[in-house]
Amino acid sequence: MRTARASVLSAWAIGGAIVAGQPASPPDPLVKEHATVKVSAHVYVIPDANVPLVPNVGIIVGSRATLVVDTGLGPRNGETILREVGQVSRNAELYVVSTHFHPEHALGGQAFPPTATLMRYQNQQQDIDEFGLALADTFSKRSTVTRDLLKDAKFRRADLLFAHDKNLDLGGVRVRLLGRGPTHTRGDTMVFVEGERVLFAGDVVMNRTFLAFASPYSSVDAWLASLDEVATLHPTRIVPSHGEMGDARLIAAQRDYLTAVRTRARELKRQGKSADETAQVVSAEIRAKLPDWSAPARVADAARSAYAEAR
Repeated sequence: MRTARASVLSAWAIGGAIVAGQPASPPDPLVKEHATVKVSAHVYVIPDANVPLVPNVGIIVGSRATLVVDTGLGPRNGETILREVGQVSRNAELYVVSTHFHPEHALGGQAFPPTATLMRYQNQQQDIDEFGLALADTFSKRSTVTRDLLKDAKFRRADLLFAHDKNLDLGGVRVRLLGRGPTHTRGDTMVFVEGERVLFAGDVVMNRTFLAFASPYSSVDAWLASLDEVATLHPTRIVPSHGEMGDARLIAAQRDYLTAVRTRARELKRQGKSADETAQVVSAEIRAKLPDWSAPARVADAARSAYAEAR
């Protein structure tokens, strides 16, 4: 019988491989150089180009300091990100944050200079302490390239741990770090650029992609609460950790989806259906309603989480 730890690692490993419309042999998971785009006055993004195990990387530039959101899969990708930072910022003061602890988001941190301040949500540190490099070991078996990228990779020690929220002034640009969960992980971290209303949403808000649940660490109730909260920020640009950028309609779409899953799971549980029966019914119904969304296998996991929480 599989342990909860093995099940959650399996769910995350599968989730990291799913990208809409991707061929059987995807490109190497390398952050693309010379691809940085400006999305607002002080915010830049290195797009993931729809490549699995590559994140959308954020670069937020103030008059005094710069914040990097996500560091790529291993030090080589971190070095690429640093070169891209150098193209848009001359600030000596540098901050780094990861949207969650998965390898493509956090294991490029070694490439950053010792003077860079790495900030980490305390629940993300809990995920690192429990799971360590287990997911990196799984990813390293996918190809020679991923093995080489992750060779000797390790989590850089946080310079600053924060609880729930952290405000950061980069010099004329104010940023809020929002530690939330349990959603995709227990330590999901979103980054909101005030004034410009850009939200780096991690895996908490995705674009036409079903959200990745990992039982028992994910919660439909907590996820909906997080979506309700970030909706009040009225972001004009949302940058998910993977896939295309969008606007506040992404929040509404995911909230509608999860609400439908939760409502139907509760109904079926009251009717005496088992968790597996509920997952099967809910999955079929939701997939029929949203046929153009990617990663449809994830719906069953969301339904099981909703079933477990139903009272």
